This record gives sequence, structure tokens and C-alpha cells, in this order.
Amino acid sequence: MHLAAHFPGVNATTVWADPRSRSQIDFSSFVHLARTAERGKFDFFFLAEGLRLREHNGRIHDLDVVGRPESLTVLNALAAVTERLGLAATVNATFNEPYELARRLATLDHLSAGRAAWNVVTSSDAFTGENFRRGGYLDRADRYTRAAEFVATARELWDSWTPGGESRPFAHEGEQFTISGEFTVPRSPQGHPVVIQAGDSSEGREFAASAADIIFTRHGTLEAGRDFYADVKARLAAYGRQPDDLKIMPGVTVVTGDTDAEAQERAYEIRRQQVSPQNAILAAEQLWGTDLSAYDPDGPLPEIDPVLDSGLVKGRVLHGDPVGVVARWRAVAEAKGLSLRQTVIETTTRQSFIGSPQTVAAELTAFVDERAADGFILVPHLTPGGLDDFVDRVVPLLQESGAFRSEYSGSTLRSHLGLAEPVWKG
Repeated sequence: MHLAAHFPGVNATTVWADPRSRSQIDFSSFVHLARTAERGKFDFFFLAEGLRLREHNGRIHDLDVVGRPESLTVLNALAAVTERLGLAATVNATFNEPYELARRLATLDHLSAGRAAWNVVTSSDAFTGENFRRGGYLDRADRYTRAAEFVATARELWDSWTPGGESRPFAHEGEQFTISGEFTVPRSPQGHPVVIQAGDSSEGREFAASAADIIFTRHGTLEAGRDFYADVKARLAAYGRQPDDLKIMPGVTVVTGDTDAEAQERAYEIRRQQVSPQNAILAAEQLWGTDLSAYDPDGPLPEIDPVLDSGLVKGRVLHGDPVGVVARWRAVAEAKGLSLRQTVIETTTRQSFIGSPQTVAAELTAFVDERAADGFILVPHLTPGGLDDFVDRVVPLLQESGAFRSEYSGSTLRSHLGLAEPVWKG
């Protein structure tokens, strides 16, 4: 089993009101979570990206006001206070250039002695693009085309130095990039940084099968996980790759207690904290596309129809058809007699694994044994101590059963993941 830690940054998962909640940008918060993950022998520490503060009804969204530090800067600093833990940065392939980003990633790989990873994301969002010279020029259909050539070009740059330390000129000419010159950073201890792809769409799955070492995904049930796992692994052969060449790691949340019942109670309370009355209205406004501030979160759902493409929310991806989702919410609310806030709690993302440490360890192991995942990226609800309980109580059980390592066997991220060093293609 592979395990990674996602820093609980700016999102609706984080419980801001908890008295144990600390800063999202203070370096001590990053250090605490990273060192906890390393104490638990996790494969890597994972940072998300935010290139623009989201807006809601013309104002900065409340969940973004704490800011979003640049990932690679934070990880370069963490390289100095960790020894074995992989360091993964989410960096956009739409608003960066291959030479500059390949250089930054190679630098992190050297500073960390081979522990760097790049989570490749794309964007067709014109709102985010306003922060950049290119604006929102990139059509959605072209974003993976650019990303695929971006990754291939970065690998050409990393391969422009021989394993023996000799620099050779590079030249790349393609539809997206035409560059030539000499790369400034020698080949790193693990050859190339590990490449992660976050995506569930068919395009994302194909891109991961062709170019990624890890796919960061989301699926809530064992059956859905098995379907996703089988689909993605089956795509690898077309690119001359073996099933173990790509690790499937869904993002998950965990709540533990001394008993299963206690864990369920804790999980419900966490959901109530995550979906405060204010957040319930915000969640509904994102779906209905209109101002719902006059509505009572403890009252019934709005009877009005959703306003499509209203522009009320900017910088946030809406999953699913609003009309269909509203219909589902109404059906759930009517069947169970729920208020607006209760409906949001009932229908939106909840904790993935809930139970005693023994129950959680068994369920995580079952997902891996039954080929629903190769491991998990844990997204705690609390900054920075949200992993403490899992590392102290669940990890020892996984180690005792042989499902998870007791010690690191190598020093690079590729060694943690069981991935071979890339063959030099000079």
C-alpha cells in the first residue's frame, strides 16, 4: 500500500472553526504535517495549487481569504527539514513554460536528493487566465494536448544531461513549443521527477496512462474504485507500459474513534462543522447560480430553477449538471424531510473511511487487495494536526499486518513507489 498526505489548504473540507486549526500559510504548519507524514513512512507530501482567489457573487470567496502560497517554494524549504518523504507540487501546464518549470522541478529533485514530484494540472478557465499574459485563450479541448507535449518536452530537457554528468544541447519543435538550447540542471538522483496526473475524465485517464507515474483520483465506493482501476490499467498496454508503471491513488478522508459508533458520531460532527449555515448557502448558490442570502439554511430548499452560466461563482469547477443535481437534492430532501443545510450535509462529499483504527485499517487494505486502488492520498480536515491520529493509531496496524512498510527501503520517491528510474533517452 502507498500513502501520501495532502496539505489541507483552501477548501470546504477544512474545519476552520476548530480551536486546533492553525495557519494555512505559516511554515510551521507545513513542517508539522510533513514531519508527521514522514514519521508514518508515507510516500509523499502533496500540495495543491491556486492561481487565483475564487469569487462568489462578486466578492472573494471566504475560503480563499487565507491565501495560497506557491507550492515549489514551500517544498524547497521542506526539503531541508525532511529526509525521505517525497515532495509533490501541483503546477499548471497551461500557464507555465517547459524550460522554466522543468528547471524548477529538477532543482527541487536535487535539493531533496531525488524526492520531487509534479502533479500536472490544466486549465481552460478564462477567469484564472486573466492573471496571465495568455489570458483564457486555450480551448478546453486543447488543454490535454498542450499538457501532453509539455510533459514530453520537460522529459527531453531532463534527458539532455547524461547519467554520467555530460550536458548536451536540446532542440524541440512541436505544435505547442519550439525551443532549443542547453539545460542548466544535471540529471537528478531519480532520473526524472515523478509525474502525477489528477483527473477522472476519459481524457484525463488516457493522459495518465500515456504519461503519468501516479493518477490522483476520487471514487467513493469499492465497486467504483474497481471499475476505475480496471479501466485505467487496461489503457497502459497501448503505450508499452506495465500495470505497475502507474499507481492509482484516490484522495480520501478518514475519521477514527475508539469504536465504530464513536467514529460515526465524530464524522457527523465534522460534517456539521464543514457545512456551517453560511457554507450551506454558499454551496446552494454555487448550484442554483443565484443569490440565496435571503433563504434560511435551516428551512426548505429554494423552489426556483437554477440559473445556468450565471457567472455568480468564478474560479471553481462545478461537477455535474446543475438541473440534475438540484432534482436529486429535492428528491433526497423530500424523502427524508431535510432542510437545506441537512441536504447539503447528506448529498455532498463525506468522509471516505470511518471507524475504529482496526476497521479503517481493514477497509483500506481491502481496497488495495481487491484492486480498487494502489494506495491513498489522505486529505485531513484539520491543519496541521489532522494526520496525527491516523499515523499514531492506524499506520501501526497496517505495518503489523504487512500491508504497509515499517521503514523506508530507499531514499528516492521512485524507490518508495517501486518505480524504475526512467531509461535515459539522450
